[in-house]
Amino acid sequence: MHYKIDTKEKFTVLSLLDPNLSSNLVPELNDLIKKLGTNSPKNLVLNLEGVKDWDLSIMELLAQHQEVFYDNNTSFVLCCLSDDLQTSLDATEFGEVMNLTPTETEAWDIVQMEEIERELLDSDDMEFSTQE
Repeated sequence: MHYKIDTKEKFTVLSLLDPNLSSNLVPELNDLIKKLGTNSPKNLVLNLEGVKDWDLSIMELLAQHQEVFYDNNTSFVLCCLSDDLQTSLDATEFGEVMNLTPTETEAWDIVQMEEIERELLDSDDMEFSTQE
């Protein structure tokens, strides 16, 4: 599997460069996403601009990681899906649970907004607990 990693202050961008994401890539992609999700910064933007086709098992894997990231109070955003990828995703239930944006810049914005939201919620929780 070919990919590029770009680390920013609040998130990491993982750009997948293989045009076809087949089921045989699931173990390697799973390990890579787990590794990126445990290293700082823990928020992940997955850029799929170079991908033309993907198997159902890849979509399922990404949906599972979406849930894990959010359970860990971190962001996982997919961006730059081609029309073909979007169509195949829309044919499944996975499209409803994934955080998708048309561009990488919009994905960055989502991550930053979610970071602010988590900070505000954390400060509200702290404020509430001190008032008890």
